[in-house]
Amino acid sequence: MAAVLGGLGCCSLASCAAPAACCCGSSACFCCCSRCPSSKNSTSTRIVYSVFLFLGSVISGVMLVPGIKEKLADIPHFCSSDENKCDNFVGYLAVYRVCFAMAAFFFLLTLIMFKVQTSKDGRAKFQNGFWIVKILLYLGLITAAFFIPKGNFGKAWMYIGMFGGFLFILIQLILLIDFAYKWNQSWMEKWEVNGQKKYIYGLAVATGAMYLISLVGFVCLFIFYTKSSGCRLNKFFLSFNLCLSVLVSVTAILPKVQEGQPNSGLLQAGLITLYTTYLTWSAISNNPDAECNTSISSGFQSHSVIAAIVMFVMVIYSCLRTSSSSRLGGIGMTKNGQMEEVLLPDYGEEGTEAKADDEDAEEGKPKHQKVHDDETLGVAYNYSFFHFTFLLASLYIMMVLTNWYSPQNADFNTLNSNVASVWVKIISSWCCLGLYLWSLIAPIVMPGRDFS
Repeated sequence: MAAVLGGLGCCSLASCAAPAACCCGSSACFCCCSRCPSSKNSTSTRIVYSVFLFLGSVISGVMLVPGIKEKLADIPHFCSSDENKCDNFVGYLAVYRVCFAMAAFFFLLTLIMFKVQTSKDGRAKFQNGFWIVKILLYLGLITAAFFIPKGNFGKAWMYIGMFGGFLFILIQLILLIDFAYKWNQSWMEKWEVNGQKKYIYGLAVATGAMYLISLVGFVCLFIFYTKSSGCRLNKFFLSFNLCLSVLVSVTAILPKVQEGQPNSGLLQAGLITLYTTYLTWSAISNNPDAECNTSISSGFQSHSVIAAIVMFVMVIYSCLRTSSSSRLGGIGMTKNGQMEEVLLPDYGEEGTEAKADDEDAEEGKPKHQKVHDDETLGVAYNYSFFHFTFLLASLYIMMVLTNWYSPQNADFNTLNSNVASVWVKIISSWCCLGLYLWSLIAPIVMPGRDFS
């Protein structure tokens, strides 16, 4: 996400001086930023929606910063009329309200964009443009959310958030497994078809590195998060996940498994093992027991930063993936499971002007930023499912920030040490291993189905 914001920052304010009406047009042109590189309509649109999600997350996080209420009270006349007024803008309920507004925004777009097939559909123009209208709608929903009476709102929204958050975790895990298979398949094809040995060497090095990091990680976790007496729960988590990682690694190279799933191998198992190591570390480093968690301290910890980065990488990957086909096709990312190349400059028939602009830029000639329509024959992604994914991401962010099922004491000091996060993350690691194991044995259990 930082890279996205950095890219936006490269577009100088001077270059955005074009008429503001551009933002209400049919393309996400980043407010007529003439110095940005040409891009596909489908790509630029999803980047902007990712920024919406990022900004909502930042606003939610700020409301949990210790001392923020006192800072608001220092603003002249802001809290003077009502002593409880500032309470509405801080704490877990404030996060619930902001994330409720984000979820409502993406839910509304999910309904509006249902079954949009091409950019010729009138609704596609709203998807890819009218940014001022959507910004006002977004801010309006956030403002309106603070007028929701307390009542049972917090409790009801917590349960909805837990369900949506777990569903988003499952999508994250499916994306990770999908990425592992596509990575292995892509490099193996380049080696087998083109005879490029660097790819097979790259697979070997990457696989070895992931297993080495995982092994060192588990050893360090045993050293720093367990003791000879006590810390039984940490010992169980580490031992159980280590055994499961070995199990899926061995299963991945069994002849029977490779016969039914030719793309299986140690690369995917290594990536899953590495991610399991990360989830295990993230779980036990959230343990509130200081005796078994030497990293406990007030304030933000390193694993919280890494968790945020991993989450946004997963979201961006789901938006800007480059695979030509995907296992996610079955749950609605695109029609017929086909995925477009969105990160490479594939201009197509509709992008000749954009291509010419980029070629002029390479020759040092003045150019103008072009956002060409690449969806006249069919949408590059499922609009409705895209917004549904972001709806779930909003709920997941809300749950992470508010300690899942124990939000009452949520702030940045307790974000790193609470039992709720421990169990959510350790269960996520088991789901990850279970889903990957199922992807290996499913062709054997159900031989009549096509898992290619």
